[in-house]
Amino acid sequence: MPAYTITIVCLANSRKTSGRCVAGKVLDGGKLGEWVRPVSPRLTGEVSEEERRYEDGSDPKLLDIIEIPMLKASPDSYQQENHVIDTEFHWRRRGRSTWNDVAAALDQPPSGLWTNGFSTVVAGQNDRVPEDLANGLTSSLRLIQPQNLIIWVGAPGADYGNPRRKVRSMYRYADAQYNIGVTDPVIERQYFGKANGEYPVANAILCISLGELHEGYAYKLVAAIITPERVAAGI
Repeated sequence: MPAYTITIVCLANSRKTSGRCVAGKVLDGGKLGEWVRPVSPRLTGEVSEEERRYEDGSDPKLLDIIEIPMLKASPDSYQQENHVIDTEFHWRRRGRSTWNDVAAALDQPPSGLWTNGFSTVVAGQNDRVPEDLANGLTSSLRLIQPQNLIIWVGAPGADYGNPRRKVRSMYRYADAQYNIGVTDPVIERQYFGKANGEYPVANAILCISLGELHEGYAYKLVAAIITPERVAAGI
């Protein structure tokens, strides 16, 4: 038997290195509580397809209620939500949560998304935190409802010789403007199939993750874009 299990509502299943970054809030008494990020024992913590799949071989989806076998809590600097999974056991799907449940569990950080004022040169706005400031933080996940959300698809580095297309998000939240990269694979596939441009989204909830350090910065990432239409479609 695993050391313990945690039941979460899945609020992110985003791409990371060669696997996924999964995150959710603990389901307790029918309500969503604290954040948990299941991580593998590997250095970068990504969860492989084999490690995260259910016994029938299917992959977790947003808003799945998942029972996950764990080995130990593993808080790491600002990523205090990390728990190491027990790879000897399958994850178990225990049901589905609803849009209303998730909307009732929004986080209310007092001053935006961690520390603002630091942006990538090419396309970002308030999308990264310097290492020294990040190491003073005590959380790395947020569930928010943005204002004026726009999904942007294009090649931000085209003027510098990089034609690779990317999907980014632009929105306003807590009196600040953001332009942040998207790592939600379902949304990426959807918008890579569209022409380059800007696409407004009328109603969405975002899971924001503060990723591992990279060249002196922790980057804010949109790990999931949850909409009523997506919830209804079960994807």
